[in-house]
Amino acid sequence: MLSEPRSGRLAAWGNALLAGLVSPDDAVLAIVGEDAVHRVEGLPGESGPIGLTLTLGRLRTLGVGALGVALPAPGHPLGLSGPPEFNARAMDAQEAVICHGAAFGLVPEVYEAGPEGDVHVEVVWHVLPVREAPPADVPSLGEAERELAEALRDATEVLSRLDVAGSGPVAEAAIDAYRARAERGREVLAPGYPPRAVRVLELAQRVGLLISLAHENGHGGAVSASEMTARVAALRPVERTARRAQVAAYNSVVEEREKRMR
Repeated sequence: MLSEPRSGRLAAWGNALLAGLVSPDDAVLAIVGEDAVHRVEGLPGESGPIGLTLTLGRLRTLGVGALGVALPAPGHPLGLSGPPEFNARAMDAQEAVICHGAAFGLVPEVYEAGPEGDVHVEVVWHVLPVREAPPADVPSLGEAERELAEALRDATEVLSRLDVAGSGPVAEAAIDAYRARAERGREVLAPGYPPRAVRVLELAQRVGLLISLAHENGHGGAVSASEMTARVAALRPVERTARRAQVAAYNSVVEEREKRMR
């Protein structure tokens, strides 16, 4: 969770484009990020792989009104609604984009290409049918914010007692890198998202950073088996809550759309 999921970028900037808030070129530039190229395979009406610019234009003509995100993990099908084939692909990738207004979703497959020393990343988005049903375990934005604050408070207490807070040169370098990105004015979400969604996503990303640092730093001061077990038990629910909060933030556009349609 140190980096923004590709599905989050595609959904956020795709939503901004669908709302007419950004140009296709700006949306594609933000979605691709540091990758070399993104292609989309299996889009209805297309006989072969196409680029993101054409894909984003086709989404509107196919009836897509908004894009949501799924961030599943083993034992936690967060954001998924089926069918099994799509769920399995999304679970392998641990992320997916769900289209609202058309019954399909997109799952990224990441490749490294190029000679040694000049390797670049290419992404193929596979389009598959999805079941039009409520996604699994996705909270509202308000619920996610409350849950995240509670989980962070509980986990901080346990981790502090076990002396596993991020420390040392690796942790300090990661935190410095995070701050540098923030100071460069990195947009947490695309235009059109409510301030609360930006706040929730930023906090979820910070929590994800702390969880990653706690894992990378080994067992810290936890020296007994019981302390190690307690540490893992403390991290698991807060990591789950942070992922749920991320999905709630990215899906806040979908949440607002569904409220208007009621």
